[in-house]
Amino acid sequence: MENIIRKVQTLCLIRQGDKILLGMKKRGFGAGRWNGFGGKVQEGESVEDATIREMLEESGLRVNDLKKFGLMNFEFDSRPGEVIEVHMYWTDNYDGELTESEEMLPKWYHVDEIPLDQMWPDDRYWMPLFLAGKMFTGRFLFGDGDAVLEKELNEILSLEK
Repeated sequence: MENIIRKVQTLCLIRQGDKILLGMKKRGFGAGRWNGFGGKVQEGESVEDATIREMLEESGLRVNDLKKFGLMNFEFDSRPGEVIEVHMYWTDNYDGELTESEEMLPKWYHVDEIPLDQMWPDDRYWMPLFLAGKMFTGRFLFGDGDAVLEKELNEILSLEK
């Protein structure tokens, strides 16, 4: 049996009515793409605490009342045996001043103008579920150029922490 390396990460979206906050990733993994905010869960840190920390570091906003809406596994055929497990949250409750960080340039988008062509290719599959208030789990396998080779997306009724 092959050993799987599981990297636990977070993703957070802020939604206010018909607007959603995204960030342009300025460096590192995913640079040049619009995305939610988040990153690696550090040792000894809960997934929710990591979500709050990453959001504050990347946007200047402190999020409250996180609601989990998705759990996704991402794999790349160029990195067999590695799984990126992403815990996805959203909130409409936050405080602080929205600021650009070294890693992210935040921008509000109307839900009808989300730049899906400038985001990870999987986003076009799950974003409509998120916008409809659905919860889901899924798995995506990416190939060359981050092409989606395999996809699985399942709407569910609840997500346990």
